[in-house]
Amino acid sequence: MSLLVHSARKVDAEGHIDDFWLVADGLTITATGTGDGWRKHAEGVSPQSIVDAGGHWLTPGFLDLHGHGGGGHAFDDGPAEVRAGLTTHRARGTTRSVISLVANPLDALERSLAGIADLAERDPLVLGSHLEGPYIASPRRGAHSPDHVRSPEPAEVERLLAASRGTLRQITLAPELPGALESIDVLTAAGVTVAVGHTEAGFEQAREAFQRGARLLTHAFNAMEGIHHRSPGPVVAAMENPLVTLELILDGLHVHPSVARLLFAGAPGRVALVSDAMAAAGAADGDYRLGELDVTVQDGAALLAGTDTIAGSTLTQDAALRIAITEVGVTPEVAVAALTLAPARALGLEAQHGLLKPGHVADAVLLDSRWHVLRVWACGAIIPTDEF
Repeated sequence: MSLLVHSARKVDAEGHIDDFWLVADGLTITATGTGDGWRKHAEGVSPQSIVDAGGHWLTPGFLDLHGHGGGGHAFDDGPAEVRAGLTTHRARGTTRSVISLVANPLDALERSLAGIADLAERDPLVLGSHLEGPYIASPRRGAHSPDHVRSPEPAEVERLLAASRGTLRQITLAPELPGALESIDVLTAAGVTVAVGHTEAGFEQAREAFQRGARLLTHAFNAMEGIHHRSPGPVVAAMENPLVTLELILDGLHVHPSVARLLFAGAPGRVALVSDAMAAAGAADGDYRLGELDVTVQDGAALLAGTDTIAGSTLTQDAALRIAITEVGVTPEVAVAALTLAPARALGLEAQHGLLKPGHVADAVLLDSRWHVLRVWACGAIIPTDEF
């Protein structure tokens, strides 16, 4: 299918261009420009595939490195639930997703990884899996079951890699755990992006993990030591390393907008806005499950039942975009880059993802002047957005 979008206000990590157009032939953007140059490409394109953007914002499709569910569906519950939950996020501009799993028994994780591998073979919008557990520090486990967090062992790591069949995209590790640094070597050699997170590590241990090859910080500031003037902690270690991308849950609850502003300033181009969404994202308040744990959602805040422990978010990435621009105060270019090019780079996918330019995937989001989603395309095809 061909797609032609014209008369848009393009914004991506390379800047803002008015009266922008793009042409996609199937899965890939083949041409871009400004003004009336699109007209020479209109011949042979069906009228239904020619879209007048009407001066609205056009961005690349969003890429979510870290999400657990949506629309009432939990990603830990199998491929059917993953597909259903992704519908909610795709309608809100997230065209490519990494499927995150909480700590569970090894055999359950193997089944989940295999199911996601099957799904990724059929659906190019599923980039693979993310193991947020089980190799995390128990005191910083957050909404992960205490029964299933543990230190990494070589045989277990190899079993998980085998179950994923090459689709394990990232894994969160606490680098202070026995065997964690050696596991970074094994995982990076297998092409997995290693993230530091859910950790008791201080500045030095986190810096060592990044020097060893870890390239992500899982949801900066959450489930880790904060920044102290005599104890900088893992956030500063990540900010200082130019190869490290820092995840940020920008829902107004996990991190204060003023602190988020400091992060954007301290790690320019390296902040990736993630949803960390659980099943209640895009759904009603109420009672849910995250792995084996009960979660109560009230006024959009997800907490482990009976506690004040945050259990993921109910965020979608379009909302994170609005908060970044209107509350944090970063430019649209910076905010969009944090949803597109920054996460693509974290996974080594920047050659084809994250920009509206020829050779990149034909994923795009059309938004109104207040940054609300109007239309979404993935692989050049329209995604329904009429659910909200």
